Formats: sequence, C-alpha cells, structure tokens
Amino acid sequence: MRQTHMNLDLNLLTALDALLEEGSVGGAARRLHLSEPAASRALGRIRAAIGDPILVRSGRQMVLTPRAQELRTEVHALVERARAVFTRPGPPDPAALQRVFTVLADDVAIALGPELLARVRAEAPGVSLRFLGQDATSEGVAQLRDGQADLDIGVIEDAPPEIVVEPLFTDRMAAIVRADHPLTSGELTPERYAAATHVSASRRGKLTGPIDDRLAELDLTRQVAMAVPTFGAALIVVARTDLVGLMPARLGHRAVQALGLVALKPPLDLPPKEIAMAWHQRYDADGAHAWLRAQIRSTVATLTTD
Repeated sequence: MRQTHMNLDLNLLTALDALLEEGSVGGAARRLHLSEPAASRALGRIRAAIGDPILVRSGRQMVLTPRAQELRTEVHALVERARAVFTRPGPPDPAALQRVFTVLADDVAIALGPELLARVRAEAPGVSLRFLGQDATSEGVAQLRDGQADLDIGVIEDAPPEIVVEPLFTDRMAAIVRADHPLTSGELTPERYAAATHVSASRRGKLTGPIDDRLAELDLTRQVAMAVPTFGAALIVVARTDLVGLMPARLGHRAVQALGLVALKPPLDLPPKEIAMAWHQRYDADGAHAWLRAQIRSTVATLTTD
C-alpha cells in the first residue's frame, strides 16, 4: 500500500482556525495580519491538504462545509494547545505544589535544614525536602546530571558547563572546642594549636588538609586522632572529648551554639570556603525549582549574618 506523507505546517493550522472562526477569507486575513491574497493562498493549500473546500460561496456570503463544521472545535483546541506549548509559564502557586526535592548537602542540612523546612512548609505544605549525603565514591555532578538530585549545596569545584553554580556566601574556617577546653584560655598560638589533638571532617577519610600545609610552613605538625565523614559528626566528637575540630564558621554557627561549644579563630591564614548551590541546566526554567532556589537564598540571608 502506498503511503503519502504531509509535512505538518502549524501556520496552516493557525490559518485554518482563523478561517473556521471568521467564516471568510477577509476576516481571517485581518485576524492573522495578512493580505487577502495571502489568506486566499493559505485556503488553497488547506483545501488541497484536507481534500475539502472548507469555505464555499452561498449567494454573497461564504459558508462552512459540513467537514469544516466538524473540524471547527477540534482545530481551535489544537491551536490553543500549541500556543500553550510556546508560552512561558508563569510562576507556580507554592500552595498547590506537590513535589519532593532531593538536595545533596551533608552539613548544610544541619545549618539550613530546620529554617529552610519551616520557610518551605509555610508556603508549600505539599513539598518535602530529602537531604542526601555524598559518600566517598560518588560525585554530586553525576547525581545532578542523572536527575538523582535537584540541587547540590556546599563547596562546588570544577563543575562542567551543563551544571549551573551560584555562590551563596563565603565562609571562614573556625577551630571548634568544648567550652572548658584548655585552648579557650590564653593566646591561641600556632604552637598550642598544633600541640592539641584533632578530629578531621572528611567524607573520604582524609587525615590532612590545607591547615597541615600552613603548619608545615612553620615547621609544625599536628596529630589527627580521628576522621569522621561530616562536620556535624565532628561536632559531636568535639563535645565529648578534648579533640579540636575545624569547620566553616557561619555554616556551623547554630550547631556550635546548640551544643554549647566554642568557635575560635585559628592562628593561621586559612583559605576561605565558598559555599554555593549547583543544579543541572535542565532546571533553569523550571518554576518550582526556581522557587526552591529563592527559598534557599532567603534562608541563607538570615543565617549568615555575623
């Protein structure tokens, strides 16, 4: 059986809708901002494509054929749906959102989680937040690329072009100790700091970091007795031992206060940490995703003031 194929022309569909609604070539031309000859040519192409005259003369007027009458409602609905596809959607109604957002954020969940959840639930009770930690072998970029996560919040490095990175705030590092720790009294010198016993927060279990490079420049070394995967875990260890922890000051401010710990300025010049959020570019224009990003910005603004 021989098949015929016709290229879909949305312009013809729009012209057909105008002809069916107006019932005349002149009316359709005015609606479409075309000349009457152009509208007449469109009608000719429509007649050839459909195999029906669509409009025929009856006295001094044009009338729709029975086939045209049958098509009128369907064609109009198709045109409206096509227009909706190419119309930028407005902002979503948070109260109507039903969605689970997955956020990669080990320690940011401790700092931002409760306040962010309260802000989100106040506007969008149908939204749930799922915070996931990154294990030692996975990368946030892969999870964003594969759609396993909506956002990654933390220190974002070497992101590929398809990942959008937005800085949130810059944090300085603080030494964290329990309230009655010996380092809380007297001047905290590099020598005293290095002589203490430390806990390292590293999801890959690293016992050394940039601070050890700074100590080495002063011919000093420190002993790291334990490595834990997150800053939050390090704070629990610090609260019950003489170990010294290290974490971003603003990020850990509320957790440090809640545990009755003390944040000290390290006696070394340590590089700041830039905390950012990252997402795959597929979500750039997603209204619900943009709404969540706005909630995160607002929450960060209330939590990162000195």
